[in-house]
Order: sequence, then C-alpha cells, then structure tokens
Amino acid sequence: MHWNNKNVLITGVTGFVGPYLAKQLIDQNANVFGLIRRRADGANSKNITDQSIQSNINLIEGDLTDISSLAQAIDQSNPDYIFHLAAQSFVARSFENSMETQQINCLGTSNLLEALRIKDSDAKTIFAGSSEEYGLVISSHKHLQEAQKEYGVIFPPVEDIPEVPIKETNPLRPMSPYAVSKVYGDFLMRNYYHSYGLDTVVSRAFNHEGAGRGLMFVTSVITNQIMKLKFKEIKDISIGNINAFRDWSHVTDIVNGYLLLAEKGVSGEVYNQGSMRTNSVLSYILLGLEQAGWEVNKIKTMNNKKIVENPTENDNSEIFGIKFDKTKVDQLMLEDQIDFQIEDKGIIVETDKGDIPVNFDPNRFRPAEVPILLADTNKIQQLGCEIEYSLSDVIRDQLNYFIKKENRL
Repeated sequence: MHWNNKNVLITGVTGFVGPYLAKQLIDQNANVFGLIRRRADGANSKNITDQSIQSNINLIEGDLTDISSLAQAIDQSNPDYIFHLAAQSFVARSFENSMETQQINCLGTSNLLEALRIKDSDAKTIFAGSSEEYGLVISSHKHLQEAQKEYGVIFPPVEDIPEVPIKETNPLRPMSPYAVSKVYGDFLMRNYYHSYGLDTVVSRAFNHEGAGRGLMFVTSVITNQIMKLKFKEIKDISIGNINAFRDWSHVTDIVNGYLLLAEKGVSGEVYNQGSMRTNSVLSYILLGLEQAGWEVNKIKTMNNKKIVENPTENDNSEIFGIKFDKTKVDQLMLEDQIDFQIEDKGIIVETDKGDIPVNFDPNRFRPAEVPILLADTNKIQQLGCEIEYSLSDVIRDQLNYFIKKENRL
C-alpha cells in the first residue's frame, strides 16, 4: 500500500505504540495527525521526542470524553484512516479506578464512533483491542480444577482443553475492568459496522514491548530493575506473579500488523496479533539477566526447596500442538511440574557473578490473574503478516533503553 499523502489520525499518539506507528507512517510520506490531551506544561511527549517526529506530526488537542472535540479533530484531519489506540491501558490501575477506565475506554470509543457516524466519515478505523479480552484461558485439566476452585463459575463454560493457542473464536472471559472495557470497544466497533456501515476492523494484539514501554508494565519493571542491578543501584529484584505466561511481541511487529490491517483487513472482522510463543514472567527475568551479562546456573526458592538447574536452557519441543522457543523452566511450568507461589517468598538466582535475590511482593499480585496467553495468528498470517523479532530482541531493546540513567526511575 502507498501511504503517500494519505491522511491518518492516531488517537493515543503520545502513548507507547503511537509514536512508533506515527514514525512508520511519516517515513512513508503520510500526513499524520495525532490526538492529544492538553498538557499543563505545554511540553512534548517523551515518546514522541524519542522518535524525533515532533516536527513532522500535526497534533490536535482533544479529549475522548468530549465528542465535540472529536468531531473537530475529524474535520481538521479529514482522515482516510484512523488508528484508535487511546486508552487507559494499565490493568492494575483499572482495578484501582474502574470508573476512570470505563470513561476513557468505553465512553471514549463510543464518542469516536458517534462522531464518525454523524460526520458521515468513510475513514477506515483500526481498533486496538487486547488479548486481555480472552482473560481466563484454560490450558490443562489441572488448571480447570484450580480455576473452578478459585472462581466457582466459569462462563462461557469450557468445552475444549486446552484453549490455547487462542483463536479469534475463543470464549471471552475478561478478568479486569480494563479487559471488560476492551470487550465493550471491540463489540461496539463491530456493531457500528453492521448497524451504520462504518469501516471498522478490530485488532486483538497480544502483549507488545520495546524501548519506551511504561514503567508500570511488568516487562519494564523487570528490565529497569536489571539495569539498576547492573549499575549497583539496587541489590535485588522485586516482582509479583512469576507464573503468568504471555505472548510477547516486539512493538514494531505489532505496528506492522496495524498497517497491514489498514490495507487488507476485512471490515467487521477481528484479527489476533502476536508471536505464537508464550513465556513466563520468570523467564523474562532470567533471560534479561543473561542479556545484561550474568550467566544463570540455577534457581531455587527461598522457601520450600524448589530447584531448577540450567533454567534458561532452550526448549523447542512441541506443546499445545505447536513448536516455539521457550526455556527449560517454562516447559516445566507448562507441564505442571513446578510453580512458584507467594509462600515461596521469592527465588535465588545463582549466577557466575553471585546470587541475585528475586523477592515476591504481595502488592504486585493482581486481584484476578490471567494465567496464560498464546495467540493463534493464522488469520492475520493469511493477509501476509510475519513476525521478525525474537523475545531476545524485545528484551535487548528494553535493556538498552534503561542504560540511560534518566530513564531509570
């Protein structure tokens, strides 16, 4: 597709993904407009500054909760394409302030669609949904028993085990106010396609990371602390649930997917975006330590004497019907041979340069956890989507970002 002179409006342009997307479009000679909320200090977003695009982007002041400002933004940008990325996207914050999340994510999306309908806009809109919409995904019979014990009712009911890799047709069992808000936006986008003929496509992107990821997100929590260890600013790592498995992609792969959906995505359809691999939070820590210069030899719990030798040893064996790179400890966890609970207090990582304590912080555990996410991306692959970056690439870029002292807070 040729983006030359196409008008593109990006909501959430100052967030994590927005500047990466804007830069790609600017490099392809698109006219990029970005919706921003007024800043009291008048300063540019750090992420926009980091991408060096501040002089090439047309910033429009607006607020998702104000439909009039959205109508004005549509008038000003006259968009051929809209990427609706703006959201309150921090899961933990959505538990603390659910109403804020619903106001921004639900009402904001409704306002945008209504403004497009009222303006008779024919812009093609790509909605940034989320893998969090799938929520409680059951990976084994043991997992089902544990989930039934913890939650009682599971709805929609489980019909097939395992429910991974996750297809677009998987049941939606959102486990946070954030996830619920994304389900709302997802369905509303498709409703406006069916009811009013708006040109909408839904992307359910699985976790995507890279340089500039917000400090509250777990991958930045990990890599930030690793670089602080490297510079001897701290002596240990503090983390929440290390059993959670996520399908982590590089942000550039997800941005390329958004652009592909704008070009070839079928209106009214939903597409997963991800890497078709899943790795634990624990492995993200261990692989991050290795990328930063430590050789990981063994891990052991502070309580209960759980031990894994050579935990980062690569394992490419088949699980859930597919093969992907994972660590030895990932494989053990996926096979239900080991897990790590808050009662373990933490783990000791034995390395060639000494022991590194990883402490479990009860305050970092969510009220309701999504245990595993692993995308089935065959649908978007049929459009030509390819994954270019490995998990090591993702971790490396985040570590390099935190080499700068001003980025380590």
